[in-house]
Amino acid sequence: MAYVDQSRRPSPTSMAAVVAVHVAIAAALVAGLTVSGIIAVEDEGLEVTDYTLPPPPEPPETEPEVTPKSTPDTMEPKIFVPTPKLDLERPEPRVATSDVIFPPLPPIPQPGRGTEMVPKPTPSVKAFDVVAAKPKNDPGGWLSDADYRPSWARQELTGLARFRLEIAANGRVSDCRITGSTGHNALDKATCALVTKRARFEPARGADGAAAAGSYNGAVQWQLPE
Repeated sequence: MAYVDQSRRPSPTSMAAVVAVHVAIAAALVAGLTVSGIIAVEDEGLEVTDYTLPPPPEPPETEPEVTPKSTPDTMEPKIFVPTPKLDLERPEPRVATSDVIFPPLPPIPQPGRGTEMVPKPTPSVKAFDVVAAKPKNDPGGWLSDADYRPSWARQELTGLARFRLEIAANGRVSDCRITGSTGHNALDKATCALVTKRARFEPARGADGAAAAGSYNGAVQWQLPE
């Protein structure tokens, strides 16, 4: 298969025509530049249009700038300046004086010199005689033949019982002790029991005259009833 060469070569006639056109344009330009005189321009009555621009927009209102309040953390610390102490002269106290002249004090006695200071005796309280407790009722009635039991009579129990009584301030017997035994325990116990029950006393009196506790010594003879 054979390929056909389809490329076209420029025609000499066309090229000559293009060159002639360019030369004519250049000649016309040169001729126009050399022409002198005023070229009248016809007034074609241009229409003038009035464009009124709108007024510029007003600037936006700006809010007043608010100064933020300072918080306690951002507050500036107060500076305290200590006030210097002023040394003020204090006036000396003025003592009121008088023309009264007091007599001189008596000299103070020294040990071993001059007169001795003898303290005044304190007033003594009136003293009472100390009175011992004494029986208010008859001691002979503290025991009787009726207190002697038949069993003691059969055993022929006898003897002298010595005792010591403690007398309270109210005149009653508060304690009884046998200081001398009869030799029989039954008679000794009966002595303290009966005397404590029946004896009554005038209480003892102290130096101030008030009733006080005291003591009393006594004895009882146990013998067979007749």
